Amino acid sequence: MDPLRLGFLILGGVVLLAAAGLLLRPYFPTGESPQGTVLRISMSGWQPSVVEAKVGEAVTVSIVNLDNAYHTDGGGWHNFVLEGQNLEQRVPPKQTGTVSFVLNQPGEYLFYCDICCGGKENPFMRGKVVVSS
Repeated sequence: MDPLRLGFLILGGVVLLAAAGLLLRPYFPTGESPQGTVLRISMSGWQPSVVEAKVGEAVTVSIVNLDNAYHTDGGGWHNFVLEGQNLEQRVPPKQTGTVSFVLNQPGEYLFYCDICCGGKENPFMRGKVVVSS
């Protein structure tokens, strides 16, 4: 085989492999690395929707926003609001945000996203932190 043709064939193979690697790599939003409990949020809601904690122990939650900036309701932004705790963490599209908190009473604490998709009133945009002693 002609060396020039062989060179083009090898170059083409390398380009195809690189493109396939970019297209087939697993998706994970950019930003900080997830810590503690990982919650994924998208137009479909929270996954998982329950976080378990112990009274008085620090809870760290990483909020992974799976939506992109082209999301028409809220521009792809989401937030984590922990009701009654004066706590909110906003997370840009395709990014990860982290929040830590301590709950000193057993019970169930509502968290929700109130930026898009019906907000707090949408049952899929709500979850709970269950605190046990």
